[in-house]
Amino acid sequence: MTYPFSAVVGMDDLKLALILNAVSPRVGGVLVRGEKGTAKSTIVRALAELLPAVDVVPGCRFACDPAAPYGQCPDGPHGGGRETRRARLVELPVGASEDRLAGSLDLEKALAHGVAAFEPGLLAAAHRGVLYVDEVNLLHDHLVDLLLDAAALGTCYVEREGVSVRHAARFLLAGTMNPEEGELRPQLLDRFGLTVEVRASRDPGERAEVIRRRMACERDPDGFAADWAAREGELAARIAEARTRVESVRLPDAALKQIATVCAGFEVDGMRADLVTAHAAVAHAAWAGRDRVTTRDVREAARLALPHRRRRDPFDAPGLDENKLDELLGQFPDDPDDTDPPDQGERDDNTIDGDRQSDPSDPSRPDRADQRQSERDRADRGQAHHGQADQSRADQSQAERNRDQAHHRQADQGRAEQGDDEPGRPDPGPAESFQVAGAPYKARVFSVPGVGAGAPGRRSRGRSAKGRTVGSRTPKAKVTQVHLMATLRAAALRGRRRGPVRAADLREAVREGREGNLVLFVVDASGSMGARKRMGEVKTAVLSLLLDAYQRRDKIGLITFRGDSAELVLPPTSSVEAGAARMRLLRTGGRTPVAAGLVKAAEVLAVERLRDPARRPLVVVVTDGRATSGDADRAAALLKDTACVVVDCESGPVRLGLAARLAVRLTAPVVDLCDVAHVMKAA
Repeated sequence: MTYPFSAVVGMDDLKLALILNAVSPRVGGVLVRGEKGTAKSTIVRALAELLPAVDVVPGCRFACDPAAPYGQCPDGPHGGGRETRRARLVELPVGASEDRLAGSLDLEKALAHGVAAFEPGLLAAAHRGVLYVDEVNLLHDHLVDLLLDAAALGTCYVEREGVSVRHAARFLLAGTMNPEEGELRPQLLDRFGLTVEVRASRDPGERAEVIRRRMACERDPDGFAADWAAREGELAARIAEARTRVESVRLPDAALKQIATVCAGFEVDGMRADLVTAHAAVAHAAWAGRDRVTTRDVREAARLALPHRRRRDPFDAPGLDENKLDELLGQFPDDPDDTDPPDQGERDDNTIDGDRQSDPSDPSRPDRADQRQSERDRADRGQAHHGQADQSRADQSQAERNRDQAHHRQADQGRAEQGDDEPGRPDPGPAESFQVAGAPYKARVFSVPGVGAGAPGRRSRGRSAKGRTVGSRTPKAKVTQVHLMATLRAAALRGRRRGPVRAADLREAVREGREGNLVLFVVDASGSMGARKRMGEVKTAVLSLLLDAYQRRDKIGLITFRGDSAELVLPPTSSVEAGAARMRLLRTGGRTPVAAGLVKAAEVLAVERLRDPARRPLVVVVTDGRATSGDADRAAALLKDTACVVVDCESGPVRLGLAARLAVRLTAPVVDLCDVAHVMKAA
């Protein structure tokens, strides 16, 4: 049983974004960002049950509309007749291939018999329904590109060895993601029409209601569905009614100027934001039962269409200043329609959240904006230490930084400059120092030697589906990329048995492109690194390398070592934002247990090889090499088969060359910190 849409507690913005897409597919889909366990998948699956049934041509694998069949449908031309079925919910697995998504040709029949037999993919199955991508940030980039192109054009193109097939592909695109597991590139974020940030409520009453409803559903699924059937029916009828109204909604010039002013005021790139906001405003007006777009519609549309288009840096989190939004819209005269009594679409019945007779969560109510602001105020007070944890830590670090500079600066620098963390010296204890990183630059590129077969990326050489052809091989599974010359050569070598190309003659192309790696940073945070503001330079360098990892589609991890141990500060993840936050808050102090850092790196890599054996690691050790405890030689031996780079942070007129000795043990190149900075600045 699918959990009822109207039974989901709260999530007003998410409900509204999904409904606007259901009313008008031109909005371009919705990206749901949020922490785990917040009903992201549940509510998307529930929406499919509310969509109106569709009429399709009998036997058409592409769900063509009998009233307006697609002219180039591979199953056409279509005869008469029609059948009605529910709109489909199609889920795209993270590990899906390009052929599974877009469809593929039967290359054996194409080569041997000249027949272009096309096998539809998930895009064809999702036509006129919902295509749901869970963990869309973990999907390969080329699949995301293909998916969003189809969503924008409403058409899927399949090109295979000179044979071209196209079919209609209009669907409601919904993607969910946990930002802790990595971000989408800004270019891909921009292709989603709307975005919503969700987090679990901190209100004990709402949390209790979530548990109550969920347990009731588990005890008696059929009875629970029956209890909510009336509300689901009302909501489905209202969506169908808005769909019929949306084409007649007028977008006056005043609303167009508001949209253009808002998008220009927030300095979004390109024109996609303006178009999406316009379509969303029209859909919102239709949903509210109006025949023209008002300021209220523009505001609601901008709130959902602009946050993810505000990013100027990969480390920035999506967001929108609603006070600035109100200020921009306040430049225009008041719209009298915004103060009219609710019309037929703004009725006070229970349309979305069924736990109240008069539903204040209905997005179309006139007082909804005021209530939403009140809810945000309460949420901000209740979530200060959770929803904005990174910002809170950053603010706290500023105060702590001031205290540390007053109490510990002289002691820390004095101990470090006098070599207090050299072997045999007493441990300087818990005293710490904090230094601020500068702005990141373009970093020097490090890569893993050889050719790998990991996930597509932009760092090291690797076998991939895209790239230049470097050879051919006998296929082990279904052929998707034929090496034509090698296939013809194999057929010719059969000599007298020469004839049509057979399946046994097929050869697939071997392509070489670039792969993404696991870049594991092992950073020295001991007291000596805090001397002469060295740690500020180290942070800047590591942040720059993190930015490079983001651009090259790597996974990253962060280990720090100081005192007498090493700590895995950030487990391997695709979220460079999380790595940047940890790095900026890093403190220095104590001894230099280099051996502990290397051992911890070996342990982390051992686990990651089990999880993702194809992804090759690159260990970047950032240290001055002053090992004060442990056996660094034995620890280095644990990484003898791993590609490593040592960034030498030693500075001053007298250098001991300890980092270079560590690089020899690791059979790794050594790069001075100033050289990394020089390359970045020169770029």
